[in-house]
Order: sequence, then C-alpha cells, then structure tokens
Amino acid sequence: MAYRKTPAELERLSSAREHLVEQATNVVAEVGWAQASVNAVAAAAGIAAGSVYQHFPSKAALAVEVFRRASGREVEVIGEVLRSPGDPVERLARGVEVFARRSFERRGLAYALLAAPAEPAVGAERLEFRHRYRELFAEVVREGVAAGALPPQDAQVTAAALTGAIGEVLVDPLGAPDDDSVEQLIAELIAMSLRCAGAAPERSSELPA
Repeated sequence: MAYRKTPAELERLSSAREHLVEQATNVVAEVGWAQASVNAVAAAAGIAAGSVYQHFPSKAALAVEVFRRASGREVEVIGEVLRSPGDPVERLARGVEVFARRSFERRGLAYALLAAPAEPAVGAERLEFRHRYRELFAEVVREGVAAGALPPQDAQVTAAALTGAIGEVLVDPLGAPDDDSVEQLIAELIAMSLRCAGAAPERSSELPA
C-alpha cells in the first residue's frame, strides 16, 4: 500500500515551498536570474541545496514559479485599476501610474520581470504576461472609444504599443540609482500613454501623476 502523507506533513511541505519561493524572489530581485543559483536560494531560505529539489525538479522550474507569482500579482493589481468604475481615460492614466510606481518601489524585481536576461522558460512566461497586460490595456481603450473619450482605433494595436513603450521607458531608470527625476518620468510616461491612445491634449495636463 502506497504511503500517503498526513495533513500535517502536507501543510509543512506547502509552508516550506512558500518560504522557498519567497526567498527565491528576494534573491532574484537582488542579483537577477543568472546569479540566483540553487545554492544562493537555498542559503537565503536556510536549507540545504538538495532540499530545493524536494519542491522543484530544476532551477528553471523554480524560476518560472517565481516569475508567475510576481508577475501574476502585478497583473492583478493593474487589472483592478484598469477595470475599476469611472472614466476610461482616467483609469488608463491611473493604471500607467500604478505600474510605474510599483516598479520603482522594488526596482530589482521589476527589472527582472521586465527585461533581465533569463533562461528560455522564463522568457516564455514573460511573453505570456505581456499578452495579459496588452489585453487589459485593450479593454480600457475599447471602453474609451465606445464612450467617445478616445478616437476610433484598433485597441489591440494601441495596447501592444503601450505595453512595449511603458516597459522600454522604465528599463533604464530601474537599473539606475535612486534620483529626483522619478516623478517627472512618471508624469511624462502618463502623458505619452494618453497621447498614444489619442486622448485630447488637455487630458494630459489635468490628470495628476
């Protein structure tokens, strides 16, 4: 008869796995994907390197889980903003602002999610999450067009342009030391995003960063 783990054992394993993913996320945020070795993650988690493989079959599998968890949370937050009630142009501006501010709050992790070199498995996940961001932006753009707040356009094309441009604008600043230009950069990013979607020029000046 096959041995079945008790509820207590399953809970312990689940807790240990969660702790491992949390510590791996911290390591990736600090040193990037390439330097987040199994040994480094195990040391951060306070376990032997071999114990990592009790939870994940490979470093790549652990990296994918870290990416999915971190990116999934960001998509949830931005989705809540973009799908909230209210004027679609204001929601678009707010979504861009929240994305940027959260990126600057944890620069290392944001850079890892957006652009840091990573194994192919993580690259595939990155592409999938770009598609999810694109769909969220497309939704709010379509709402703006339907409400007459934005001009007729292909929402998917605009959303793809926004997703790519926002990431590109943030990549270099995220890799730089803290400075006093963050607020100006966020304001410019919001204005650029509204121009890309075709919002009336006065909307860029009336919406705070």
